[in-house]
Amino acid sequence: MGAGHAHKLYRHGHSPIHALPPHCKLAAAFAFVLVVVSTPREAVWAFGLYTLLIAAVAAAARIPAGFLLRRLLIEVPFVAFAVLMPFVAQGERVEVLGMSLSVSGLWGAWNVLAKGTLGVAASVLLASTTELRALLLGLQRLKLPPLLVQIASFMIRYGDVITDELRRMSIARRSRGFEASGIRHWGVLAKTAGALFIRSYERGERVHLAMVSRGYAGSMPVIDEVVATRAQWAYAAVLPAAALAVCLMGWTL
Repeated sequence: MGAGHAHKLYRHGHSPIHALPPHCKLAAAFAFVLVVVSTPREAVWAFGLYTLLIAAVAAAARIPAGFLLRRLLIEVPFVAFAVLMPFVAQGERVEVLGMSLSVSGLWGAWNVLAKGTLGVAASVLLASTTELRALLLGLQRLKLPPLLVQIASFMIRYGDVITDELRRMSIARRSRGFEASGIRHWGVLAKTAGALFIRSYERGERVHLAMVSRGYAGSMPVIDEVVATRAQWAYAAVLPAAALAVCLMGWTL
C-alpha cells in the first residue's frame, strides 16, 4: 500500500480505539450503521441512546466534541433536503408555528436527520481514529475485491497530487499579478483546468511506467499483515452489540 498517508480527519492519539486493528473498526462501524438504519423511526428514544453510544466511543477515543461536531457539517446538504420534506410531502397535514406541514414529511425529515447524523458521526469517528493507509489495509483484510482497494488507494493519492498541482498553479498565477474577479477571467480559469488535466494525465503515465518497471503486475504487495485477536474483536463488537439491543427494544416496545 506504500508509505503512510495522513489525512485531515485523522486525529493522532493512543487510545484503545486507535489501537484496534482497522478491519475490526470497519466491521463495527458498518454493523452499527446497519442497526441504526434498521431502527423504526417512531422509536425516538432509541436514537437518543445511539447518540450516547457514539459519545461514549468518542470519549474512549479522546476525540473532543468540537472536533466531532465540526466534521459533522459535511451533512449540511442532507439537512437542507430534510427540512424541505415537511413542506412538499403529501398526506395528512398538521399546523406547526402557523405553517401547514405534512405528518409523513415530518417523520421522513426526522428519519433522515437522525439516521444520517448518526451514520456520519460513526464515519467521522472511524476516520478520526484510523489512518488512510490502515483503512485500506483493513478493507483488504476484510476481503474486499483487490481491484477496488487499489482504485481507492490511487484515488486518495492522486487526489493529493492534483490538489498540490493546482496549488502550485495558483501560486504561479498570483505571482504574475492575476486575481480572478469576474466573468472576464473565466477563460483563464478554463485554461488552468485544461492544463491541470494534461499535467495530471502525464503524471499518471509516468507513475504507471515507474510501477511497471518495478514489477507491478496488477496487484499491490501487502507490507503489513494486520491481525486481530479475539479480545480485540470482542472489544470492537461492544458498540454494534449494544446498538442491536437498543434496536430490538425499539421494535418490541
